[in-house]
Amino acid sequence: MTKDVVIEHGESSKAPLVPAPVAAGVGRAVSIADVFLRFLSIVATIASAISMGTTNETLPFFTQFIQFEAKYSDLPSFTFFVAANAVVCTYLVLSIPLSIVHIIRPRARYSRLILVFFDAVMLALLTAGASAAAAIVYLAHKGNVRANWFAICQQFDSFCERISGSLIGSFAAMVLLIVLIFLSAFALARRH
Repeated sequence: MTKDVVIEHGESSKAPLVPAPVAAGVGRAVSIADVFLRFLSIVATIASAISMGTTNETLPFFTQFIQFEAKYSDLPSFTFFVAANAVVCTYLVLSIPLSIVHIIRPRARYSRLILVFFDAVMLALLTAGASAAAAIVYLAHKGNVRANWFAICQQFDSFCERISGSLIGSFAAMVLLIVLIFLSAFALARRH
């Protein structure tokens, strides 16, 4: 004779719904994806920081002795952008060992909570830097007639192309950080 067990709504049984080897495999796959996305984020942030940090263009005005120069360091928003990308890149490099620990020990909980917290902080920093730079890039392209700010991208083509391109990497890193936070939240939710 078999014994039937009835589980009512709201109750849970002690037996896991997913066998342990399958659950560990999913956790390991999430951890591997986490490491891969961190490497992609490192590439995006360092490329953005280098692209913006090396942006410089000089235009002659009548003679070679009088020149107009456009550098990223002339605008504090761009300096903040470079610093924010560098800080986030450094954090991502330092977080790789902890992510590798999650591949070995997919059930580690507190270290994943730490990563979620710092990932969110770095996302906020990166968003602030990219948003500040995006506002200046918009003004460089379009200008503002009411404030008598003229668009400079008609004269400084190379400068504007590089600063616009550096924003792409930073916004891509923002998306990757959002995915990292969701992955970590998914991994934490599976353990609870």
